[in-house]
Amino acid sequence: MKLTVPELSLIVLVGASGSGKSTFAAKHFKATEVISSDFCRGLVSDDENDQSVTDTAFEVLHHIASQRLKLGKMTVVDATNVQGSARKPLVKLARDYNCLPVAIVFNMPEKVCLDRDKNRGDRQVGEHVIRRHSMQLRKSIRGLQKEGFRYVYVLNSPEEVEEVVFERQPLWNNLKHEHGPFDIVGDIHGCYDELKLLLEKLGYTNVDAHEKGLFNKDYGLMHPDNRKIVFLGDLVDRGPRVVDVLKLVMGAIKSGKALCVPGNHDIKLLKKLKGGNVQITHGLDKTLEQLQKEPPEFIEEVKKFIDGLVSHYVLDDGKLVAAHAGMKEEFQGRGSGRVREFALYGETTGETDEYGLPVRYDWASDYRAKATVVYGHTPQVEAQMINNTINIDTGCVFGGKLTAFRYPERELVEVKALNAYYECPKPFLKEGEDAKEFQPERDDVLDINDVLGKKIIGTRLYGNVTIQDENSIAALEVMSRFAADPHWLIYLPPTMSPSETSSQEGILEHPYESFEYFKTRGVAKVVCEQKHMGSRAVFVVCKDNEAAVKRFGVTDGTSGICYTRTGRHFFEDMELESSLVDRIRKALDKSGFWNDFDTDWVCLDCELMPWSAKAQALLKDQYSAVGISGRVSLNEAVKLLEEAVMNKNISFDVDKQTSGQNADLNVLLNRFKERNEYLHRYVDAYRVYCWNVESINDLRLAPFHILATEGKVHSDKDHLWHMENIKKYCASEDKLIMATNNIVVDVTDSDSIAMGAKWWEDLTASGGEGMVVKPFEFISKNGRELLQPAVKCRGKEYLRIIYGPEYTLKENIERLKKRSLGKKRSLALREFALGMEALERFVKNEPLYRVHECVFGVLALESEPVDPRL
Repeated sequence: MKLTVPELSLIVLVGASGSGKSTFAAKHFKATEVISSDFCRGLVSDDENDQSVTDTAFEVLHHIASQRLKLGKMTVVDATNVQGSARKPLVKLARDYNCLPVAIVFNMPEKVCLDRDKNRGDRQVGEHVIRRHSMQLRKSIRGLQKEGFRYVYVLNSPEEVEEVVFERQPLWNNLKHEHGPFDIVGDIHGCYDELKLLLEKLGYTNVDAHEKGLFNKDYGLMHPDNRKIVFLGDLVDRGPRVVDVLKLVMGAIKSGKALCVPGNHDIKLLKKLKGGNVQITHGLDKTLEQLQKEPPEFIEEVKKFIDGLVSHYVLDDGKLVAAHAGMKEEFQGRGSGRVREFALYGETTGETDEYGLPVRYDWASDYRAKATVVYGHTPQVEAQMINNTINIDTGCVFGGKLTAFRYPERELVEVKALNAYYECPKPFLKEGEDAKEFQPERDDVLDINDVLGKKIIGTRLYGNVTIQDENSIAALEVMSRFAADPHWLIYLPPTMSPSETSSQEGILEHPYESFEYFKTRGVAKVVCEQKHMGSRAVFVVCKDNEAAVKRFGVTDGTSGICYTRTGRHFFEDMELESSLVDRIRKALDKSGFWNDFDTDWVCLDCELMPWSAKAQALLKDQYSAVGISGRVSLNEAVKLLEEAVMNKNISFDVDKQTSGQNADLNVLLNRFKERNEYLHRYVDAYRVYCWNVESINDLRLAPFHILATEGKVHSDKDHLWHMENIKKYCASEDKLIMATNNIVVDVTDSDSIAMGAKWWEDLTASGGEGMVVKPFEFISKNGRELLQPAVKCRGKEYLRIIYGPEYTLKENIERLKKRSLGKKRSLALREFALGMEALERFVKNEPLYRVHECVFGVLALESEPVDPRL
């Protein structure tokens, strides 16, 4: 006896105690699929026979079942379930999670149950209980389908139970094994001529085979790449050639070249053809008029075709969903009336608008699932992508376009309507406010619910990155109060770890340790880049305003941005920012960058100088204050000590509590002179980073990464490629934009290492900050270990700014040499992985909230407690 059950269902075993339910469940289902009431009693009371905890046990049972169904797992409830009151919450549970309830009834002879109960030892329930169960079961059997069970199987003897063979049947919407490639076509509404043009544009041949009476499985719609079409429904109504559309689609499906989901217009037509009482509105009259000319056999074929359509399809291992009006995550791959209703109409409020049409919830704005949902139903002027969903109903029948979405390429192919065949109930393709009103505004940026609490973000380079709750709160504060327009924020740069502490006396950082880090991890060549005396700046520059609107959704008239590592505008003066972006754009225009890179936007990682342009407050309130006060006090102290030394009769006790020794005045004088010298070096060090900025011409910009352009993240190019192309396309003529000095060092060759160290010494001796050492390849791994994308090696005098004027004193530097880099390096790797992940998601046209998830993650990690001097 074969029992066929849907692959996702709630199976309720119904039968008296002793009828064999548990033995049956153990034979046919995984142990994890079965939830028994006895087990739940034991779970809460340590005694499976404790009837006093039955209510609590069933609360646990229902909770476990609900969580399994939520995750799409088949669930079997092993309890007597002979009472309607016990079955009712289980049927409701199945409905709540849009899966099918199945009843398997063990209608065993009473004697069988009694004999088995006697052989149970200490678990006997008693004759009176079994007789009561049997009586309740007999009353229930006939009404199980009315209770809501979609499938009811009754087993009347132990022999029938033994003969059972189970078959798990995939749901009709489960086509995960179909991997495409697909061409998904939006609402056609009888626009056959446009459909034919679109299919030919997509590369299909024999589109008109049905017109010649040749459309069959051997001759019909063909594609050289064996692509398959998915029609999103609403084939009928309003348009002039409904019959030809039906014949083409039905023929394509018969020949295995296409799939189709129903639209609400198709279902309404079906009801009418079946004799239902429906209103002849919204173009149905045109369909009925055209069908009147067809023979009855064709009408029956149309009825059978529409009646057999499945609400939605889940394709390509669950990565793609096709439905007429869309499909929320919790409905995908489920089967219920509620799911079908959503697939046909979307989600409505029950109200109607001024045009007499239903008011719909914008489900796509809240969509967060990984599957791409392609749908139609609501006409838009342009195909609308939001949160991994795309509406491709572009109102062909109203004079718009017929659109196809190519998957997995994620490309749109369109043909313009040859005519406007029907007047849209709402304004469509009209100028002015009406058209703007019809095109709904949607916000696809980060939602507060996406960032509250602990988050785990998957990255290609580093695996999962965990964001703690407290760090999310700190990032939320920055993001909500200070961040620039989030549409521009497609990347935040990572922090950078310094080299290992140098073993050389009096030096904290030296190139030898930077080279050694990469050498011991299998990297033979590194690129050393001059570390500029400025602030990190990210530039996103578009070719023109149209590109900014189309690619970034920015409608404020700006065509680019300059922002900081924390996502804030670099300048408070927006005119200065705009002028700077414009200068970069002109350089790119002149160099032919847009054509050579086949893009209309670019993201650049840069250093913007001088440091004082961004850190003016820091320099004035901290560094300058220390420098001025220190020089005044130390100059005065040296002066007084010099006078004291002149009078040889004067001596006094110095630091008696610490050393207990009298220090000679000359020793004390030399100590203060040394401190005074260090303070002057400190002032000289930060002054190099400051100059007056009276106009844009006083700024200097040094790009060092061409991070991304349309469709590409350039992390597959080595660092020399970035240096050479920046010099060629950005820094060729405009003195504002400068190339970065760099050399290549072979870390396996002692002469090359010495040359690299000498290069660093010359840079730092002339007042430079130091250098950044990067593996030759943009992304380097040692086995599975992701290596630091860059290690900074700063000069002795620059570090005086960071660690204080007197950090080189022996007692200070010995303490500083004990610094730990573990947390800093871990932070740098995680932020780098998140930054690259954000760019990769953006160029793949993933939903902006997915991009911002990574950007927000970088910002959150910045609040981790790591020594800021590293």
